[in-house]
Amino acid sequence: MSRKIHSDIVVIGAGMVGSAVASLLARCGFSVTLIERREPPLFDNSSEIGLRVSAISPGSAAILEQAGAWRNAARTRSCAYRRMHVEDRIGPEGLDFEAPAFGLERLGTIVENDLVQSSLWQAAGSNALVEVLCPQRLSWLESTNNGIHADLDSGIRIESSLLIGADGGYSKVRELMGTQQSIWEYNQKGLVCNVRKELANPGVAWQRFLPGGPLAFLPLADGRSSIVWTLPAMEADRLSAMSDEAFRAELQLASDGWLGDVTDTGPRGYFPLIMRLSERFVTGRVILLGDAAHVVHPLAGQGVNLGLADAAALVETLVSNRHKGLDLADPVALRKFERWRASESKMMAGGIHGLKGLFGPDSLGAV
Repeated sequence: MSRKIHSDIVVIGAGMVGSAVASLLARCGFSVTLIERREPPLFDNSSEIGLRVSAISPGSAAILEQAGAWRNAARTRSCAYRRMHVEDRIGPEGLDFEAPAFGLERLGTIVENDLVQSSLWQAAGSNALVEVLCPQRLSWLESTNNGIHADLDSGIRIESSLLIGADGGYSKVRELMGTQQSIWEYNQKGLVCNVRKELANPGVAWQRFLPGGPLAFLPLADGRSSIVWTLPAMEADRLSAMSDEAFRAELQLASDGWLGDVTDTGPRGYFPLIMRLSERFVTGRVILLGDAAHVVHPLAGQGVNLGLADAAALVETLVSNRHKGLDLADPVALRKFERWRASESKMMAGGIHGLKGLFGPDSLGAV
């Protein structure tokens, strides 16, 4: 006989967004079942800084604080940046954005994705209202007028009022619900690498628009920079296959001598760039969050921040429903949530898409 679990809400996917929403919900008194395919490794502070980092905005930092994860992540290994410099390929003048001009202590904080996820995993797992099932996979789900029925590969059945799909860009939840997406493929890749220059990065996020795409230097805790270099796919492959010496020469030319010569580069990685927008974020009692709902071009580094904003907005909606004595899946409230998040996601995706075109190789006059 299969095991049955009852909880207020089931969350599929324990990445940054899934673990954050699970922890936030539990801290508001909801019982949560959190499903994850594989347990993230415990973060090792003595390890080399990872290739995948995020620029956590002050608003996202506040959300992570409410989820019980920010203090650990920020004090373990992070780097705040207070200035952002943006220039194009025509000249070095560019634009500077300073945190005090916006009434902020910092514009953002660069933190490794693995560290954020590990901190959130610990925060969610330590809450008595969160039952973590790992390793487990979703195999089937049904959304009815009365509730959610979800089956796992192991034979466990979960019954709840809501199901949240936070299981990434290739979401099983989205697939099972038959939710379609609009997809833009850019034939580009993002090349990532940790780089040391003659001078330490002084806490500045630096970005230069080049003919093939933008090159960004993000400050790391040890004075190096994490670069994200957007390139045509074939060019990214070429740079990835280069010797370290040849790559340093290419990067030196592209960064135009900012902070002096490139003195060291670590391993290189790359990922394809794509934009996805789901036609629906809510279907009955099923809600998509984060990359399951939207994947935006990393030009502005807003993917994680959008996902965390989704999580906070949903928790706000569900707390309000409970306070008013409504069903957690009240359709009017969830439609309002969907319009809110879809509008912001489309605005962000469209804005980044437009910027990408503006700074493309054929737009010299516009630049």
